[in-house]
Parts: sequence; C-alpha cells; structure tokens
Amino acid sequence: MSAKADVRDSEGLGTALHRAVVDLGRLDIVVANAAICTIQTWDAVTERIWQDTIDINLTGVWHTLQASIPHLIASGGGSIVITSSTAGLKGLPFLTPYVVAKHGLVGLARTLANELADQNIRVNTVHPTGVDTPMGNISGSEGIYESKPMLGPIFMNTRDVERVDPIDIVNAVLFLASDEARYVTGVAFPVDAGNTNR
Repeated sequence: MSAKADVRDSEGLGTALHRAVVDLGRLDIVVANAAICTIQTWDAVTERIWQDTIDINLTGVWHTLQASIPHLIASGGGSIVITSSTAGLKGLPFLTPYVVAKHGLVGLARTLANELADQNIRVNTVHPTGVDTPMGNISGSEGIYESKPMLGPIFMNTRDVERVDPIDIVNAVLFLASDEARYVTGVAFPVDAGNTNR
C-alpha cells in the first residue's frame, strides 16, 4: 500500500497514516525522511527559503511523529528513526536553514526518546554524509565554496569517498528499527564515512 501526503499538512498526513494502519492492522516502525536543501550564503537566505526548509525538514517530521506515535502506543511500542544529517551534528556553512532544522531533529529525537521510553518506543536519528541521490547532488554552489576555501575541509569525509550509497543508509535504518537494536534509543547514528570525526 502507498499513499501520497505533504508533511506540511498535518491533517492530510494523519488521514493517510490512519488509512494505512486500518488496512495493514498496526504500526511498528516509523521512518521520518523528508527534506529539502538549498545552498547559499547566510545573507542570501530569503524568508521563503528559510520557512520552506523549516516547514518540511523540521515541522514536517514533527507532524509525522504526532500522527504516528498514538498508533505505536496502540501497538505496544515500536521504533522511530529520523533522518538527520552530518549537518545535524556540525555547523556546515552555506546551508543555514538546513543545518538549523537538522540540529532540531536531534533535540526532538532525544526528548521523545525520554518521554516515550515507558511506552516501549525507541527514537533515534541517522546522520548521513552526502548520499548518491538527486538531493545529494544539488547544484547552485558554483563560486560559493571557492569564496571561502578554508571551509572546504569541513565537508570532507575521512574515508576516501565523496558520497555513500543509499543502501548504506537503508542498512542503518533497518538496524535501528530491528529487535537487534532493542536497547538503542536517543542515539545520533552517523553513517558518514568519518565526516563528523574530522
């Protein structure tokens, strides 16, 4: 079963999720993975760029969790995995609203991990470096990075890869959602080729 909803629309998202739970019988795992990203210097961030990024990347995740947590409680517990980013663990330049939203997800996950532990619900974040997807290959950075070359190393991975593959993130999510991770909660799990270790 599949359904389409905008994470900014809490009512539509809740309706789509409710229908899925009715059709499938229960909800055990939630993967909150919605994001947009633009590249620009701080002074080129418009009100629209800021609001769209926060609405999708942070508030959209909140809407997803608001809609899903009651179903997880009704199922007797489960796992929530939120996709953050290396930008949720360090201050990557030229991505201001994205970094703010991704840091916010860490706080959200850690808070809910504490609040929901007695409901047998685990909450963790995954923090990819660049991933070989269309979003991981965004354009618009021409000239920006060159304007401040001393910041270039902050984007470099320790391992000699520019991007990881989507399956690397999938495998991390599968682990965190599985019973093998039954005592893992409130964790920020980097899958970043050593990026946050630099």
